Amino acid sequence: MALTNNKLSLLFFCIALALAVTLPRAHAQNATMDEYLQKKAEEAYQESLQAYNPHPEELTEEFNELVGETLIGQNATRRQLKQTGECMATNPIDRCWRCDRNWAKNRKKLADCARGFGHQTTGGKKGRYYLVTDPSDNDMDHPKPGTLRHAVIQTEPLWIIFAHSMVIRLKQELIFTSDKTVDGRGVQVHIAYGAGLTLQFVHNVIIHNIWIHNIIPRNGGLIRDAINHLGFRTQSDGDAISIYSSNRIWIDHVSLSRATDGLIDIIEGSTAITISNCKLNHHNDVMLLGAHDAQSRDAIMQVTVAFNRFGIGLIQRMPRCRWGFFHVVNNDYQHWELYAIGGSAHPTIISQGNRFRAADYQYTKEVTKRDYATKDEWMKWQWRSEGDLFMNGAFFTESGPAIKHVRSPLNGRNMIKFKHGSFVGRLTRSAGAIKCRPGKLC
Repeated sequence: MALTNNKLSLLFFCIALALAVTLPRAHAQNATMDEYLQKKAEEAYQESLQAYNPHPEELTEEFNELVGETLIGQNATRRQLKQTGECMATNPIDRCWRCDRNWAKNRKKLADCARGFGHQTTGGKKGRYYLVTDPSDNDMDHPKPGTLRHAVIQTEPLWIIFAHSMVIRLKQELIFTSDKTVDGRGVQVHIAYGAGLTLQFVHNVIIHNIWIHNIIPRNGGLIRDAINHLGFRTQSDGDAISIYSSNRIWIDHVSLSRATDGLIDIIEGSTAITISNCKLNHHNDVMLLGAHDAQSRDAIMQVTVAFNRFGIGLIQRMPRCRWGFFHVVNNDYQHWELYAIGGSAHPTIISQGNRFRAADYQYTKEVTKRDYATKDEWMKWQWRSEGDLFMNGAFFTESGPAIKHVRSPLNGRNMIKFKHGSFVGRLTRSAGAIKCRPGKLC
C-alpha cells in the first residue's frame, strides 16, 4: 500500500531523529547534514574565502578615516544644526542615510551604507519589497504568506518591511536564505519570547532596526529553510542571532537583550561582517566570535564591531574572539561584571577609540581576558589599544606588535581618525533600534 504524505513525513522525521542522536553535534550546528546542506556548506565556505580581505589593516585605516571625516564635518555644522533641527547623525554609517527625510521612500539607500569588514553587504537591494503583515509563526513546513518566516525562505533577493508594529514569537529558529534585508524602520518589530535568527551557509544579509529579546531554546524538528528544502533541526541553543559559515553580514541598529545562550554568535569560518549601532543589555555571554580553539577555519574570520553600546547587566564576551582579525572601534562599555574583551587561539584584536568604564568591584577593572595560554604564548598575540578612554580604573593589557599604520603619511585628518574615546558618547548616541517616522529625519 502506498504511503501517504503524512506517513512519509513521519518516517523521514524518525530517521532524521535517529541520525541526530548518533552524530556528534558541533556548537550552534543544528542541522542534519543531508546532500543539499552539504552542498550549501561547501559553497558558503568558498564564498567566505573570496570575501576574506588579505590586507585587513588597510580596511581598518580606511574605516577610521571615514570616522574622522564625519566628525570634522559634524563639528563644523553642529551649532547651526542645533538651531535648525536638522540631521544630527554623527557616525559615517548613520550620516549615509539618516539625513534623508524621505528615507521611507528611499529605503534601499541603506544598502550603500555598510562600513568595515561587512562593507560589501547590500542585502536585498536587487530584489522587490516584501511586506510582512502577519506576526504569526505556526507552520514550519508551509509558512503562511505575509509572515516573516515565509519571507526569509524565498530564494530571490528581498527587501523585507513591515505593515505595522508587531511582536513575533518564533516557534522555531528563523532560518534565512541569502540576499535578504530585514528593515524594521517606521514601526516597532520585536522578535521575542521564542526562538532567534539563524544565518547558516548564506551570504549578503542585512538585519536592521528591530528589537530581539527573551530568546529561548526550541525543540527543533522539520523546518523549511528554503522554498525547495525541508530539513531536520535539533534543539536550538537560544541564541538571539546565530551566524554559521556565512559571509557579508551587516547587523545595524538592533537592540538585543536576554537570550538563553549568546546575543550574537559568529562561528565556523564566517567572515566579512559588521556589527554596528547596536544596543546590548542584560546578558551573560554577549558576543562569541569563533566557537572552538581547534577550528582553524576561523582564521579567515574578520569582524568590525563599531558604535555599539554595551550597557547595563552585561557580564562578559564583548566580544570573545578566536583565530581571526577583529576591529573593535568607538564602542561604549559600561560596567561589565567579569571582562569586556577576551579570547584564545591567538586572535588579532585592534581596540581603537572605545570608552571603557569599569564597575566599582576592584577585581573587574581589566578590560581584557586571555584563555588557555601561558603568558609567554599570549604575549605574542596582537591585542593593541589606541585612543581608548579608560574610566574608573579600567585598563587594557596590550600584547604583540604595535599597530602598523599602512595609510601614510598620517596627516592631521588621519590623526583624529577614530578620535579619542571621549567622542564615543556622540558617536553612539542613537545606538539600538530607532523609532523612526516616515516624513521625518530618522
